[in-house]
Amino acid sequence: MELADLLEELNAGHTITGDSPLHEVMHRVSQDALRITGELNGGYQEPARIRELLAQLTGKPVDESVTVFPPFYSDFGKNISLGERIFINSGCKFQDQGGVVIGDDCLIGHNVVIATLNHDLMPSRRADMHPAPVVIGRNVWIGANATILPGVTIGDDAVVAAASVVTKDVPQSAIVVGSPAQVVRSLTD
Repeated sequence: MELADLLEELNAGHTITGDSPLHEVMHRVSQDALRITGELNGGYQEPARIRELLAQLTGKPVDESVTVFPPFYSDFGKNISLGERIFINSGCKFQDQGGVVIGDDCLIGHNVVIATLNHDLMPSRRADMHPAPVVIGRNVWIGANATILPGVTIGDDAVVAAASVVTKDVPQSAIVVGSPAQVVRSLTD
């Protein structure tokens, strides 16, 4: 089993059992992510070097318009897709095995957590992981300390208020607040 096999299963939404060869691949890839983020977060890095390290982490080119203020954490890295003109502030944590897609022109506040895995509820299967992607549309602003849970899609132009916990999809141009996040109004230009 290799990374491509694991990504195929994760992106299909298939459960990764705790005792499987795919689970072993996940742990092996995680070691690489920890090494790269360790270098990224170990001291000052020029913006171009940060993008180089993000490209190593994701295995994909990172546009020169992307800005990340370290520290930045990812325990996998290979299932992150970044658009253009994205700003990710310091302290963010992406658990991206299930897939994290961030559209163009997004602002991600301090200490945002994006989670894409759930563990099985049954104690005998607790090591099993259920992936579900997080998709963030274009021109989204996610406030500081927000948490986005697995399977959530955030529509274009939406705003997630600081410290919100997003448990379900956010409509386009909506402002959501709270835990669980609720729509409080819609934006119009």
